[in-house]
This record gives sequence, structure tokens and C-alpha cells, in this order.
Amino acid sequence: MKRKIQNIELAFLTIDDYQELKQAMNHAYPTMPNSHWEEHHIRKLLSIFPEGQISIKVDGHIAGCALSIIIDHEKFEEQHTYKEITGNYTFNTHTENGDTLYGIELFVKPEFRGLRLGRRLYEYRKEHCEKLNLKGIVFGGRIPNYHKYADELSPKEYLDKVKAMEIHDPVLNFQLSNDFYPVKVLTGYLEGDKVSKEYAVLLKWDNIYYEKPSTKAKDNKRVVRLGLVQWQMRPYKDIKDLMQQVEYFVDTLSGYKSDFALFPEFFNAPLMAEYNHLSEAEAIRKLAGYTGALVQEFSKLSISYNINIITGSMPELVDDVLYNVGYLCKRNGSVERYEKLHITPDEQKIWGMRGGNKLKTFDTDCGKIGILISYDVQFPELGRLLADEGMQILFVPFLTDTQNGFSAVRHCAQARAIENECYSAIAGSVGNLPQVHNMDIQYSQSMVFTPCDFQFPTNGIKSETTPNTEMILISDVELDALRELHNYGRVKNLKDRREDFYELKKRKI
Repeated sequence: MKRKIQNIELAFLTIDDYQELKQAMNHAYPTMPNSHWEEHHIRKLLSIFPEGQISIKVDGHIAGCALSIIIDHEKFEEQHTYKEITGNYTFNTHTENGDTLYGIELFVKPEFRGLRLGRRLYEYRKEHCEKLNLKGIVFGGRIPNYHKYADELSPKEYLDKVKAMEIHDPVLNFQLSNDFYPVKVLTGYLEGDKVSKEYAVLLKWDNIYYEKPSTKAKDNKRVVRLGLVQWQMRPYKDIKDLMQQVEYFVDTLSGYKSDFALFPEFFNAPLMAEYNHLSEAEAIRKLAGYTGALVQEFSKLSISYNINIITGSMPELVDDVLYNVGYLCKRNGSVERYEKLHITPDEQKIWGMRGGNKLKTFDTDCGKIGILISYDVQFPELGRLLADEGMQILFVPFLTDTQNGFSAVRHCAQARAIENECYSAIAGSVGNLPQVHNMDIQYSQSMVFTPCDFQFPTNGIKSETTPNTEMILISDVELDALRELHNYGRVKNLKDRREDFYELKKRKI
């Protein structure tokens, strides 16, 4: 897919989507007879279970869809057909008092495959299953590559070889990778499915949070998983070589289901080695030439790996003025820019860099966040302004060459977490770059800080890496703990400010 994606969103299906849905289904199932549902089928599903019918839209157009019903699992034997489970396509098998979510349809249009959009549909089903407190999810999965092996393998043998990664089946492999496990092979499941020889695999996902209905009140905490990259400065041949290392970290963090990946300030500095024969000011401007391409690659990764990426920082030329900037690449496809406001003496003297003028919070699917680049975190006014806008997590990409510089960033970031009743996460680089002027040594330790109250670690440190070692840090933070702190904390830094005595506000520039 070559065109640029502006926005990806999950949306409840409506009857107004039908014509586009019909076309999308015909496009997704070219080998299937009667590959689309009729309008009266969709109307029925929307009337009995509207929140179970979900679409995923790319730039406002349907790219995929998931349809489901709720069944009473005990009323259906493990061996059943598609007609039976759907009540001969009437969906009268749906019951609000059921205990299992049954997936009757899930597809992604061919041109959008490879972006892991199907995973988002499955994740919605899982979250909705947990919300409804159902036992799990069940569905019959097609095996569209089976016709290639039907003369030599039974369906069970085929399934075993797919599980052993000896045979690739695009549908079954994807379902297995999304935590579904096979229960048995279904015969005569879907009439007309010639490529699967009308076989299917009954797949199941168990809701480990399922509880028998209870009248007891229950707190559902919102947990955000942070992924911090402690980046090793090393030589890279070109931008492709650099991005391979970036993707390795993004892939790893996504595999652990992190919501954010944070990279350090000037993580791309090794690319300046090619220009070491130039002056420092000329070399950094050459490095700025890579920024546009890097942002595009980061955005692709954020979509493909379903993770919000904070790109650390990179030099950028705007109207021939050099800035230190970074980008928040969201997993919905949108990209937002942030700037370093306070430039260090070296950045100004050696590179001719200028401070930016934009400070704002960013709305994400994990709450409001703020981003301050390195030196900016040493100015408490910035953190307080972001807190006034509702910031819950402060991210600080940094670059320091000595322990002295690191200690300033580290302690100020921890202070920002305490005084603003938020989490703060810092990530820096390690290693040496002897062939890059003004970037020769690095020192860092990546950390996640919390406020200091009973809900949090007594020392205010949630987690930390080994100093000066390439590694990642994965840490869960509970946003509801901040809400509890705001209202019931031992002290209330935000509420107890003497606004009758002093005030803080941004000036318009």
C-alpha cells in the first residue's frame, strides 16, 4: 500500500455502511460464492447486538469488519456447522444471557493486510468479552490453503503441520498468533468453501478475568505499559541500517504489548559519521536531511506494530532555522510534533540551534501525555503547565555525556513526577561515537518515576535499567492510581497551590 494513511479508527457498524461493507466483503473473499451478507442480515445483527458489530476504517473508509453474536455454549455441541450456529442465518441463536462470544465474521481487505488491522479487531472482541464478563470467544476458522494438501494430509495432519510452522496458512497462522487455540476440526462447516474443503478449525480464546456474576463492586484499573529504549550508539551504514535496529526494538516492545515506545534524544547521531569531514554545524544540518524520511518510517512502524512511538528527537530545518524536535507517531496513523524549548549552550554555540515555541499535551488512547526533550525537564514551569492541561505521563528523551548531566535530568524528571502528580519516563543513549564530533561519549540510565505516596514505591522509582548498557525497560503504570492520589493523597500538590498568591501561564508568541 503506497498511499499515506491519515487516520485509523474502530467504529460501530451502521446500516449506512452496508453498500461499502458489501463491496469490501466481495473484495476480501474473491473465491467464495455469495461472499457478502444481505442487508437484512446486517439489520438483524445491528438490532440484536449493535456493540458486537465493529468496523475498522482507514481515512473514513471500511478496511475490515468483525461481526459476532452471544451464545449459550452448552446448547451447541463442539461439532456444529455455520448454519447451525447462526440459526440458518437468522441469528436467533443469539442470547443476551449467553456466556460465550461467537465470531461469525472477520475480514480485512487485501490492500490493508500486513498492517495488523485484524489484530485490532480481535483485541476489540477480547476487550468487549472482558467487559461483558463472558467466558471466552469461539469461532470456526477457515483453512484456505488446505486444498493444496488435501490429497496427502487429513485436516488434523494439516492442522498439526501449521502449528509446527511446517505449512503456512494465512488465516490459521494469524488466528494462532492472536492467542486463539484449536479445539477440534469441524467437518462440513461452511457450504461452498472449496479451498478449505468445507473444513474449519474450532478456535477458542479464554477470558482469564471471567468471574461468575456477583453483586460485589469491582475496581477496573486502567494500566498503561511503557517501553523505554536505552539505545546503543554504534556505527550505521545508512538510514536503512539504522531503522532495522529501530524496528527490532519496536517489534520487541510490541511483542510485550507495550502501549508506548520511547527513543532517546538524537538517537540518529551515528549517521553524522559520514559527514565528519565537515564542521559540526554543517554535519548536523546534513543529519537534519534524514528527519522527514525517519518520521515516515516511524509512522509505518507505529501502525504495523500497534504501538505509540515517541521518536526521541532529531534535528530539523524549518525556513533554514535549525530546531531540536521529535514526533509522536500514534498507532491510529496520526503524527504530532513537539519541540525542545530550551537549547543548551553547546547546541547553540556549536550547532547554531534555536529553541522552539510550542508546548502542549497530546491526547492518546492511553490518556494525556506530555513530552519534554532533555534540558527542558530542568525547567519546572513547563511540567506544571502540562499538568494544568491534564498530563498523566511525562516522557523525557535525553542525551547526556557524563554522570553530572545525567543526574540533572534524572533528579529533575523525578521532581516533575512528584510535584505534578504524574508518571515520568526518561530514556537515553549509551556507548561511544569516536567518529562523530561533539557526540563522542554517552552516559544514561533509563527510568520510570512515580509520585511519592502510598499507592506508589516509597522511593518514587517504578523501574530502572542497568546504567550504560543497551537494553529495554518495560513498566506498567496505573492511571487510576493518579486519580486516587489527586483526591485522597497524603498531600495534594496540584490542589494545594496558592493561586491566590501566584500564577503561571503561557504567553502567546
